[in-house]
Amino acid sequence: MKSLLIRLTHGLSEQDITPEELTHVNLWLTKKYLTKKDNVYKFNSKYRAGTLGVVQKATAYLNVIGENVRDLFIGEGDLGDAKEGDLIIAQRLLGKRGTPSAKIAEVVGREQSYSVAYIIEKDSHKSLVDLKTQYPVGAELTLDELNSYKIGDVFKIDNQENKVLEKLGNIKDPKVDELIVLAQFNKHDEFEPEVLEIAKSFQPVDATKYPKRKDLRALAFSTIDPVTAKDYDDAICWDNENSTLYVAIADVSEYVKPFGALDNEAIYRSFSIYLPHRSIPMLPRQLSETLCSLQPHVDRLAYVFEMKLDLDSLEVVKSTVYEAIIFSKRRFNYEEIDAYFDGKLKPQNAEEEKIFDDLTKLRVVTDALKVKRLKVGYDFHSTEINMTLDENSNLVATTESEETPSHALVEDCMLLANKEAAAKFDRGIFRIHEQPSQTKLQTLYQELAGIGMSIEIKDTTKETITNIQRQAKEMDLEAEVDTLIIQSQMQARYAPLNSGHFGLGFEAYTHFTSPIRRYSDLIVHRLLKAINAGDTQEGSYVLRNIESLSMAISLKEREASTIETEFMARKYARWAELNLDKEFKARITSTDTDIKAEIHDEIIGARVIITSTGDITLFENVIIKIDRVDIPRAKIFASVVGKVDV
Repeated sequence: MKSLLIRLTHGLSEQDITPEELTHVNLWLTKKYLTKKDNVYKFNSKYRAGTLGVVQKATAYLNVIGENVRDLFIGEGDLGDAKEGDLIIAQRLLGKRGTPSAKIAEVVGREQSYSVAYIIEKDSHKSLVDLKTQYPVGAELTLDELNSYKIGDVFKIDNQENKVLEKLGNIKDPKVDELIVLAQFNKHDEFEPEVLEIAKSFQPVDATKYPKRKDLRALAFSTIDPVTAKDYDDAICWDNENSTLYVAIADVSEYVKPFGALDNEAIYRSFSIYLPHRSIPMLPRQLSETLCSLQPHVDRLAYVFEMKLDLDSLEVVKSTVYEAIIFSKRRFNYEEIDAYFDGKLKPQNAEEEKIFDDLTKLRVVTDALKVKRLKVGYDFHSTEINMTLDENSNLVATTESEETPSHALVEDCMLLANKEAAAKFDRGIFRIHEQPSQTKLQTLYQELAGIGMSIEIKDTTKETITNIQRQAKEMDLEAEVDTLIIQSQMQARYAPLNSGHFGLGFEAYTHFTSPIRRYSDLIVHRLLKAINAGDTQEGSYVLRNIESLSMAISLKEREASTIETEFMARKYARWAELNLDKEFKARITSTDTDIKAEIHDEIIGARVIITSTGDITLFENVIIKIDRVDIPRAKIFASVVGKVDV
């Protein structure tokens, strides 16, 4: 429902409306919430759609969705039966002085279409409550149904229809954690038979059937990915003699055409989701891990950026993007390339020797590109935690991932291709990152001053933050301070018009390099192909709903991130429950409102809420004792029992 409201805000073509959506659209047209012109439906200027915020004293604010406008005040008497979290169509109250205001025209659903509930026992009675809020849910079970289930049984709830959809398991079982985090956003691993049928219907690549594609099979392409990766989006090749970098990307758009079951499923998912033990792909594995994946020693269709560099200025002096066929010579993992750079791995044959030699020369270029990039952009040190789970889905170990020379090499190749892609259109899907507000920066500076930093406001935000990062390094607080800096910034998102990328320091940026796992990249490929072909009709076709699509993809990105983060939180909580009353080293990460800490011991990264008070300062190293764990809400509570001697 939220997606429909966003699209109607920008204008929705009749051909893009599903039969189920058409019922709502026709009804709202009758009620004059919508207008229809040239077969495009759009909200009447008198109406806005949004999500109802916190209700206080019979008033609230409507968070308008689909456009960047001020929230609308809903005054007493204009609220009706609406409650927090409802999706609303509201009528603007024009001509009133003061804050823009509105009244509820209709409640059309809930912002969160799905949620998770479980059975608890209170006062000797069973009841079904929301897993996170602990409040009773709208969906009800009869007394007989309640009595047929066990305490702790977990269910997926449809908030639009207020009904129980399915039992997921029991809260005591660690394997239910995955089902919980997926159910709240209606995510699933399985694909419909129709989608799988299409994915299985494609034949292996036969080069003779693609005479118009550029044949790059003689070039020494290779892929560099994590050791566990199965979907290889990108391959690189460096032609040192001509100072030319080739970045070959899986040509997903050759297989996933607009509309149709395969494309609809890709739009719905929009992103692959990566959990510690497995992935939930955006595309069926027949494509993501096989036919589209740039596997070694087989012909593959690729969309290639060929970029000639001036090695003095480190500028791309010429770039072209085209459809090609490649034949990756080798699949490397990051560890292998790092071992070679460290002199710990030798090439096994002449072909490998050439690739290693090319990568060594390319590393000099990418290292220089990074130095240049960081003069205007930022280098944030965020720690990525890798979890190891046992066969029962319990957490047994954590490790920290650090950027290595191989990661840096690949990253700057991909950044260059993404940057070049963004330069080829004025309207499309850009990856934008706006400058942080001065209010948030002032809050950041005050917080850092509280831990003894000397905050000097320089001529530019870049200079000020670079000085802060220098001090953080001296204090051995790089990752922690960088996390605070990131939190003070705007969230990167997708948008149809460019407004630059603050974090990277790029004037224009997009996502081109991962169409197997991000739908945004697939749209960029389609757009660039239309531009290359001079097909203005196809270009217009790709862009017709680009505003609402950009917003929808940004929302899906946040969903995927939430799923990944919450799954890890659940694993940490179960580990903590097995370690009640034990003591661990931790670092205070927040003293604002709730005092929070992060464990840095045998397990890394578990976030805990500190219940004890006392002389505690931000980023102080302490000893904590785990007091209590709330498994349903994945919260760990602990008290500080000592300080770490430095």
